Amino acid sequence: MINKLQGKVVSDKMNKTVVVEVERVKEHPRYKKRHKIHKRYKAHDESEKYSVGDKVVIEECRPISKDKRWRVTGKVDEKS
Repeated sequence: MINKLQGKVVSDKMNKTVVVEVERVKEHPRYKKRHKIHKRYKAHDESEKYSVGDKVVIEECRPISKDKRWRVTGKVDEKS
């Protein structure tokens, strides 16, 4: 099974790499209060077509470099 995550591009300054911030909601085990946590993943973007602010889907892949273990698969359709 391939892990897929959805997040927002926060940096595109590197060559063929974007930084994607994924937001999750975590619940405290005792008090049951929920809070948001963020994690940033470096993802491979071969065509360099994604820019800051885009909502994208990333999937886990083989290690591409020291920090990159994710690949951008596409943009999320925003229908409001």
